[in-house]
Amino acid sequence: MRVFVLNKRGKPLMPCSPAKARLLLKEKKAIVVRRTPFTIQLTIATGEAKQPVSLGVDAGYKHVGLSASTEKAELYASEVELRQDVSDLLSARRALRQSRRSRNTRYRAPRFDIRIRTKRKGWLAPTVENRINVHLSRIETVLRLLPVTKITVETASFDTQLLKNPDIAGKEYQEGEQLSFWNVREYVLFRDGHVCQHCHGRSKDPVLNVHHLESRRTGGDSPGNLITLCETCHKALHRGEITLKAKRGQSFRAETFMGIMRREVLDRLKASHPKLEVQNTYGYWTKHAWMLSASPAILAPKG
Repeated sequence: MRVFVLNKRGKPLMPCSPAKARLLLKEKKAIVVRRTPFTIQLTIATGEAKQPVSLGVDAGYKHVGLSASTEKAELYASEVELRQDVSDLLSARRALRQSRRSRNTRYRAPRFDIRIRTKRKGWLAPTVENRINVHLSRIETVLRLLPVTKITVETASFDTQLLKNPDIAGKEYQEGEQLSFWNVREYVLFRDGHVCQHCHGRSKDPVLNVHHLESRRTGGDSPGNLITLCETCHKALHRGEITLKAKRGQSFRAETFMGIMRREVLDRLKASHPKLEVQNTYGYWTKHAWMLSASPAILAPKG
């Protein structure tokens, strides 16, 4: 256990042991400024002997890992779980606003000037923006506790088209699965052969609908979340009379987020802390470095 120390001006110093912290508090040379993590601030001016502290950030879609260490010891470690309810909250807000507009109240003209997409460039979806801000806020928390000299962000790079089709190559990257189709609905109908995927035409209903396997709020409008149903089966499904065996296709939401945040977090860190060394690394680099530094006893096969 270590106690984080701030100097008289509130700048971070190297942490100390609990015994030394108790002595400083007893002699009135420090005061407690934070309980979790336990942090004290000196009330006297002292010399500042600092060591190079490196902060490693393991970025992720659901969890963020942070570890600050010197060459000899780890000083700080934490894991943050990112919230997953932003989409639900936005959908609830949208429903409330739509309900309010439909009431028999005074007329209010649409305010199109508040649309974020039209106001500034570089707009990100609220769910993505929230996760990026959590990464940055946790990093800022560590920077307020320790004299960090270097930040390394471990990210991942995904080729979503290669994940969908392992044999893709060359110009096929520019020819997606919806090539030559006007919209997603037309592609889904063609993919399913213009046949209801539940009754397979037994209902003789000529009207076809495109149904969301998961709600649009959570699953979106991607083709993997859509299926063709006839009007009869579609209405019966919403009445709860039938159930579908089809499952949603593979979702690449996490991979897409990692591709967006990889550069965004680095650019924002470099802009807010120009004096710090900020660099990016990948998981396979970290694994290779660990394999080189690990002892033969750890790497030896068991059994």
